Amino acid sequence: MVGQEHITDALSNSIKSGRISHAYLFTGPHGVGKTSAARILAHEINQLPYDDSQHLDIIEIDAASNRRIDDIRDLRDKVHIVPTSAKYKVYIIDEVHMLTGESFNALLKTLEEPPEHVVFILATTEVHKLPATIVSRTQRFNFRLIDQQKVIAHLKFIADKEAFQVDDEALQLIAEHGDGSFRDSISLLDQLANVNGGKVDAASVERSLGLASKKAVGSLVEALLAHDFTSANKQLTELENQGTNTASLIPQLTRQLQNLAPEHVELYRLLDELIEVPRSYNPKLKLRTTLIKFALPAAVAVPSSNPPSPAIHHKPTPAAVAKPILHVEKPQPKPSPRKSAPPEPERAEGKKLQGISEDEWGQILARVKEESVPLFGILRQAQPTFDADSQTLTLRFRYGLHQKRADDAKPKKLIADIMLELLGGAPIIVAHIDANAIAPEVELAAPEPQVEAQKPAADAVTKSVIDMMGGGEVVNA
Repeated sequence: MVGQEHITDALSNSIKSGRISHAYLFTGPHGVGKTSAARILAHEINQLPYDDSQHLDIIEIDAASNRRIDDIRDLRDKVHIVPTSAKYKVYIIDEVHMLTGESFNALLKTLEEPPEHVVFILATTEVHKLPATIVSRTQRFNFRLIDQQKVIAHLKFIADKEAFQVDDEALQLIAEHGDGSFRDSISLLDQLANVNGGKVDAASVERSLGLASKKAVGSLVEALLAHDFTSANKQLTELENQGTNTASLIPQLTRQLQNLAPEHVELYRLLDELIEVPRSYNPKLKLRTTLIKFALPAAVAVPSSNPPSPAIHHKPTPAAVAKPILHVEKPQPKPSPRKSAPPEPERAEGKKLQGISEDEWGQILARVKEESVPLFGILRQAQPTFDADSQTLTLRFRYGLHQKRADDAKPKKLIADIMLELLGGAPIIVAHIDANAIAPEVELAAPEPQVEAQKPAADAVTKSVIDMMGGGEVVNA
């Protein structure tokens, strides 16, 4: 046993002094030696040589497959049978947290009054699922994740013994991927050695696991720290083109960010958001939106003329068959502090859009109106701008009320779904406050309903409220 000296020392002293408990509980992460320790302990207390053969008095039970009340009742009946040749009959129950409530009750009866010749060793990765009555009747030992340097040293020992040619960088990558689990690390080493004829280098590990090179991850982190979203977007695209696995990139990225976070405290916010990425239905897109959102500067500078002109302006003439496609100039950071935005809505990516025309924006507004009239009223107040490089649609509002409503996850998901339906692609959607924002005059794809002529006229105050709320009509109360 390597890396669990606090447990092996305690058990060794217990065996030497003859103090054998009737029940042990081994808890901890997967792959750190719980089941192996249980088997070794079962042989040691019976003074049997440890080998791969199955002894009749050492019974292993997988609780995931034998979790019913009948299985535990059968065990309870058999524990009274004396051992065939050993001093103790040892029951190793692996993944004991999988037992049903009735099975736990049946097991508890045996743990309360066990026969003298029986020892139970319970193993679990989820001790919180065990009843307190079970835990209290056992000697508990908590297994830890193995220190990375110990994993590397043990992998090197195995490689030398098996005559594998493994370089130090490859051993480190394997240990990092194992994340403190001996079983995972050893299995990966064995797999790579078999595939590559006994020769394992860093490149073969990266190819097998879909890992990014350390240089590429470092370049991405530098772009994030510089809030250079163009460079960050380019780095992500290159990693995707190289076949980098998103599930493998996230731990690589978080390890580097964790090391830098004490000096760059804003990285803790990014780390918090990255925790949610693997649980997303589209981790690849979620990772990109999370990183690009972090890399965006505090405010996006829009080129202005005198007077300022909106991003979508004037209805195109029939000759303009291709329709005007509009882009945003490259954003420049401002010194004002940057506020964190809520998480982007998860959505399908679709194709890469080249731009959004006036007619297309009108079609989007018309579809939004069919789905949500309040959201339609808000979007009519927006000045939309689109950046094809980062696939970002920015909605600028004069009033914070509109910006806040549009920046919620549900409205952004509805807009993205409609754009995916109409245009075949769904960009990243962000909302900003801009005192100079001017909403474009756009004709909807469908005619608007006629307003009744007899509606009361609105005074100046009412008109300003209607304008602020994104539309409305005056009625008699």
